Amino acid sequence: MGNQKPLAGISIGDINGVGPEVILKTFSDLNLFDDCVPIVYGSAQILKTHQKRLTIPSIELNVIKDESEVQEGILNVLELDLAVPELSIGQDTPEGGSFALASFEAAVDSLAKGSIDILITSPLNKHNVRLPGFKGHTGYLADKFGADNSLMIMSSDELKVALVTGHVPLRQVASLISQELILKKLHIFNSALIDDYGIANPKIAVLGLNPHAGDGGLIGDEEIQSISKAIKIAKDQGIHANGPISADGFFGSKSYRYYDGVLAMYHDQGLIPFKVIAFENGVNFTAGLHVVRTSPAHGVAYDIAGKNKASSSSFNKALILACDILSRRREQLVSSDKY
Repeated sequence: MGNQKPLAGISIGDINGVGPEVILKTFSDLNLFDDCVPIVYGSAQILKTHQKRLTIPSIELNVIKDESEVQEGILNVLELDLAVPELSIGQDTPEGGSFALASFEAAVDSLAKGSIDILITSPLNKHNVRLPGFKGHTGYLADKFGADNSLMIMSSDELKVALVTGHVPLRQVASLISQELILKKLHIFNSALIDDYGIANPKIAVLGLNPHAGDGGLIGDEEIQSISKAIKIAKDQGIHANGPISADGFFGSKSYRYYDGVLAMYHDQGLIPFKVIAFENGVNFTAGLHVVRTSPAHGVAYDIAGKNKASSSSFNKALILACDILSRRREQLVSSDKY
C-alpha cells in the first residue's frame, strides 16, 4: 500500500441527529484531505439539506456509485440504493434509524471487502434501529469480523479507558466479572496501547468493582477472588498492571495522569469520568479487531441537531486517530516483512 492516503469510510449516522453536521464541519477544514480520502455512505441530498443550516463555506460533494470513483481532495458521497426519507431534524424517527443502519451496514461491507481502509461511524440511536439484537456498533463489528477479543476503548490525549463489561444491565456485572475475562481484556488493552497507540511498556490501572475496591472483602469479594488474581497473572506475563484501585479516589485525585490506560469493570464506572474529563475530544476505538474503526464519543444529540451548535472536535479526533492507527499497523507490516 505504500504511503497512499487511506480510504476513510464514514457512516452517516442518524440523519436527524448531529452526524451529518459534524461530518460537514470536519471537512470544512481542507487540511484533513491531506490525511485521507473520505467516503460518506448515505445521500448527497441529506448532506446538502443539513449544510443549508450551517454557517460554514459550501462543501463540494463528489457523488459516486462505488469506491472506484473516488476523488482526492473532496468529500465523496456513495449514494445508497434507497429512497431518501424525509428529514425530521431533531426528531427520533424510524426512518432515521433505518437509514443509519443501511449506511453503517454498507460501510462495514466495504470494510470487510477491503474497499475502504478505515471506518468512522457517526452516532446512531439504538432504539430506532430495527435490527433484532442490535446493541451498538462495537457488538455488531465483533460479530461481523468474528472477533471474540474486541474491546471498547474511550480515548483522548488525557485519558484512555477500556471496559471489562460493556452494554449489559448493571445487575449482571458482578456475575460476569471473572479472572479469565479480566486477564483477556488486559492483554487486548496492553496490545492496543503498544501496537495501535505506539506506547512502549504501558502502565495500566485496574479499577475495583465495589466501593473502596471491596475494602478488604468487607464490601464484596470480587477484588480478592477475581481482580487481584488476574492482575498478578498479568504482571507475571509482563503487563504493567496495578490495582485493584478504588475508582472514586482514583479519578478524584486525578491519578489517571500517571497511567497510560485505565481498565474499568463496567460501563458507567469508566465512561462517566471519561466524558466529564474528555467529552469534547473523546473517541471510541474498537480494539482487538483486524480492521480499524473509531467514532466520536457523543451521541445523536437531537436537542441541538440542525441548530449549528454541534462541535466537530470529537469526530475530527476520531478521523485522525483512525488514520494514525492504520499508519502504525502498516509500518508494523513493513517492518515484519524485513525480517
